[in-house]
Amino acid sequence: MSTQVNITTITPQQEALDFEVRSLDTMCVNESHMHHPWWYNFKYAAVGLIFGVVFVKAEIISWFRIQEMFRLQSFHMYGVIGTAVVVGIISVWLIKKFKVKTIHGEAIEFHPKKFNKGQIYGGLLFGLGWAVTGACPGPLFAQIGTGALVISVVVLSAIAGTWTYGYFRDKLPH
Repeated sequence: MSTQVNITTITPQQEALDFEVRSLDTMCVNESHMHHPWWYNFKYAAVGLIFGVVFVKAEIISWFRIQEMFRLQSFHMYGVIGTAVVVGIISVWLIKKFKVKTIHGEAIEFHPKKFNKGQIYGGLLFGLGWAVTGACPGPLFAQIGTGALVISVVVLSAIAGTWTYGYFRDKLPH
């Protein structure tokens, strides 16, 4: 009985090409190289919990508010989204201007992202799913936390869609 082992080595050129592709995609470029104990993640859970409470109190997770938005019957959600965009623009500008670092002292880098038609298709698919389910990925867990357990189906569908995209990513026209 013979066993065949394939060992592949990555050349510096392949590694540089991989970084170039990842930087164009802006995928995992700012990934931290620091390793922390598992309990460091509690700060993220605390921020997520506060974020969820704010979502519930502001009615951002309300299916009815989302339907009002898509039917152009209310400004509420457009105001929230517009405020988030303005805060994001100002935040990125401040980070770039003052060269802000992470809480662990690592530099924050921004890389330009190249436009491709897949972003249009993805945005349309995302919007359709958002309109049909009344949920986007951000507030899904807050909706479950309020007792809307039927959203578990949406969570599982989002996970399945993400897995499917990851599986076919190399075959898709980017």
